[in-house]
Amino acid sequence: MARFGEGYESATLKLARAFSEAGYEVIYTTAQDPEAIVASAIQESVDHIGITTLPGTEIENFARIVRLLARENASQIKITAGGMLSEEEIAQIKETGVVQFFPKGTTYANLIEWSEEHIKPVDY
Repeated sequence: MARFGEGYESATLKLARAFSEAGYEVIYTTAQDPEAIVASAIQESVDHIGITTLPGTEIENFARIVRLLARENASQIKITAGGMLSEEEIAQIKETGVVQFFPKGTTYANLIEWSEEHIKPVDY
């Protein structure tokens, strides 16, 4: 898990804890740089990248992550995001390859249910 933008770190940590309690191994990085996020994801052999969007999120960062994953032959790692974005911004990040966006207020139970159905182990 990572986040783009400023503030609300406690909310991201609560989300990470909810996933951990649901049986997921969660790697949380405070890095907001796409290169650092991708490097961490590859180093940790993650199956998925979840990004919390906060005020100040730069939409281009999603495209950068997708390009970096492709460059590293790691396009099998899928990306979801959630938080505070406008409908226009949500459409823009989905065009980059983000598979799902969860708006602010989505419950942990809904996030975990979606994850159980859609996140599959990545072959490395």
